[in-house]
Amino acid sequence: MNTDHMFSSKRNAQSNRAKLRTEKVNLYYGDFQALRDISLEIPGRAITAVIGPSGCGKSSFLRLFNRMNDLIPGARVEGHIEIDGIPIYDSSIDVVELRKMVGMVFQKPNPFPMSVFENVAFGPRRHGIKNRIELEDIVERALHRAVLWEEVKDKLDQSAFALSGGQQQRLCIARVLAVEPEVILMDEPCSALDPVATLKIEDLMRSLAENYTIVIVTHNMQQAARVSDMAAFLMMEEDRAGVLVEYGVTSQIFTKPKDKRTEDYITGRFG
Repeated sequence: MNTDHMFSSKRNAQSNRAKLRTEKVNLYYGDFQALRDISLEIPGRAITAVIGPSGCGKSSFLRLFNRMNDLIPGARVEGHIEIDGIPIYDSSIDVVELRKMVGMVFQKPNPFPMSVFENVAFGPRRHGIKNRIELEDIVERALHRAVLWEEVKDKLDQSAFALSGGQQQRLCIARVLAVEPEVILMDEPCSALDPVATLKIEDLMRSLAENYTIVIVTHNMQQAARVSDMAAFLMMEEDRAGVLVEYGVTSQIFTKPKDKRTEDYITGRFG
């Protein structure tokens, strides 16, 4: 089945729905339950921050949306997960197309051991684009979107490892953008960066949210408050399963949380 066409045709009919939706989702790694009964709706073209103490399943939750947990032996998902109203764990879903639509930026910059140009061109090449002029246009456009073009336009043939840490992370964002995703997952994208590079990534996220749906995992409460529109607070129950404690507009979560556990976490009383 042509998943890409299925997503695009459904999208027009469901423009008013949440971009991402989970309903009573349970995630298991073998006998261990990592997430329990997670239900929420994530709006499109906005930034949603997932916060909570270490080990509560934030990254596992993030990986549900591009099925990266599928790669972990013994991983099992129960419940319902949709993008644009389409159940992404349905047997008809092409996971390669799904991961093209749902890109991911990891905690530490992970450029490939190749040139700046080839890093960004890697995805389009894998999806069948061979024409050099077309690739050059895609690379330049993606680097502009990642606010990196002016810094690297004369270094396209140099190794990506020659860039600074902050530049490498923006290069990884450009690599995601090059395949025209609709959702960008970011797993603590600034944790390995200095404050100046962090602010550049945050500014970039706010700019990208005009056209993309962004879900970010962060331990940095100030960052979550600064950049996100919505916030989801997860924590562990006694059996170490992650549960959703509270979800809502970021300003409300940070100033008038409805659950005492949310307030305690945000004010640093635990976690």
